[in-house]
Amino acid sequence: MKPIAIAATAGMLSLAMPVAAAPGDMTVATFLAKADALRSRGPLALMSSDYSLLKGEVTGAAQAYRSRLRGEQAAGRPSSCPPAGRAPFNSDDVIGQMRTYPVGARGQTTVATAVADLFRNRYPCPAR
Repeated sequence: MKPIAIAATAGMLSLAMPVAAAPGDMTVATFLAKADALRSRGPLALMSSDYSLLKGEVTGAAQAYRSRLRGEQAAGRPSSCPPAGRAPFNSDDVIGQMRTYPVGARGQTTVATAVADLFRNRYPCPAR
């Protein structure tokens, strides 16, 4: 009887624990708030854990987009046509893209969506 109770308790506790969000799942509103706070810290921002967090969000979102893009390319329907290798985006490009969303939509728009939109806007595919 005890093993069943322990297993049930462990199962219920695992449901109560938050699941770590995947890179790119942060909202644009949260990202911009953290980015603005970091900018106010100047060079000290590079030592902040939020700096690594934001960098990971964008890097993860870009990797996920490129993975999805490979599938789209294999199907002959790519959503963008970036050059091979690493896309030349910097933090100003990403933040600039995020600021294009209306303030009211930023809480529902993810970093992953913003990065995908940046790829599509910066590297549209030529007309066929």
